[in-house]
Amino acid sequence: MLGVLVATGAPAQKNTAPQNQGPPNALQGFSQNRDQPVKIQSDTLSVRQKDNVATFTGNVIVTQGDTEMRSKVLVVYYVDANKPGGAPATTMKTASPGGSGEQQIRRIEATGGVLVTQKEQNAAGDTGVFDMQSNTVTLNGNVVVTRGKDVVRGQRMVVDLTTGVSHVDGRVDMLLGAPPNGEVTLPGSSPRPSHAN
Repeated sequence: MLGVLVATGAPAQKNTAPQNQGPPNALQGFSQNRDQPVKIQSDTLSVRQKDNVATFTGNVIVTQGDTEMRSKVLVVYYVDANKPGGAPATTMKTASPGGSGEQQIRRIEATGGVLVTQKEQNAAGDTGVFDMQSNTVTLNGNVVVTRGKDVVRGQRMVVDLTTGVSHVDGRVDMLLGAPPNGEVTLPGSSPRPSHAN
């Protein structure tokens, strides 16, 4: 497995927004852990230095603190901080995926059964986009968000990591408390057997 370490570029800022705004979701873990290093692992890595793009493919795992994201493909767009007009302050500093010099992540796109977990919270969708400039995360397609026994389903969810506010679009279904003998199956995961006594 190929591994790349990424470290945050700016000093950590505490998220002072209320924690329970919007649907419960694991994506806010990236904001809560922003002072922690980011580790990316995959089967392969392809870097197009001229385009400032790094593509991680196969069993991609991104971890930051207690938050983990899994997908089939992860595309990282970065800018060279050493060039004039380089990286804005809201980007994330990387461990040079494109070679020499200092690069800053500006956008991450995950595809293929995106699953984010933090403690007992899960957020899943077909694709995920992390925009460092707006500090938002967007999950698209068959979005399923769980926390404990609570479940929210929709077609699109946008999380503002600065304010902690989440917004779900499409036909929204919410279940408070899972069925007593049932398990919720998230996209990209295998169903777990229920343990009836």
